[in-house]
Amino acid sequence: MTLSPEAGRVLGCLVEKQLTTPQQYPLTLNALTTATNQATNRDPVVDLGDDVVLAALDELRGNHLIRVVLPSHGRSVKRYRHVLDEVYGLDAPRYGLLATLLLRGPQTLGELRARTERMVDLPSVGDVQAELAVLAEHPDGLVRSLPRAPGQKEDRWQQIVASPWSPSAASTGTDVGHDTPSGGTGDKGSAWSGGPAPTVTEGRHDELEALRDELSSLRGEVAALRVDLDDLRRGLGG
Repeated sequence: MTLSPEAGRVLGCLVEKQLTTPQQYPLTLNALTTATNQATNRDPVVDLGDDVVLAALDELRGNHLIRVVLPSHGRSVKRYRHVLDEVYGLDAPRYGLLATLLLRGPQTLGELRARTERMVDLPSVGDVQAELAVLAEHPDGLVRSLPRAPGQKEDRWQQIVASPWSPSAASTGTDVGHDTPSGGTGDKGSAWSGGPAPTVTEGRHDELEALRDELSSLRGEVAALRVDLDDLRRGLGG
């Protein structure tokens, strides 16, 4: 089973929001579409309509990777949740790492630790490597290590649950702080307009990533709260 890139993105978003904004989880279609198209913590950044997200949900449901939560307890619309823990027997650190790979493509151990930290506790790079080894040895083959490309100092890891995005998928360029496949900076959120990016130490880079991720999480919470408010208004006939 290999999912489409769209289904992989939707699955990663469900995991991310479960771990970062559990009070808003499971997600409505509107909240899930917003999460799928957000500009931070995504590579590539895409612009998918509700119809595409619904098709991705149907694909995930056909592969028994999600469940539909029918309206109840004052909620007026259907919601969706992943079942990676049940299907693959994964705990939160493992499906958190898988979600980060689904949302941002191939990454080094250090990048994965920094970007997954807002979802789960991974004390060291060694812990990340140990969890990835378990995912790689899983009977369904969930991740793999990529050969080091010329000029790269570290190995990268890639999820193999979903197909990679085509180069034309990005709507606004690569995500902030993530290298492009060609090795350029591709940083759309940087303060400089040209020339080489300034050198940043690994520690400062991780701090910056953590701040960006925290900001993204807060934005996600606000978007989800707006969706819930709209649902409440519709339920009250407003």
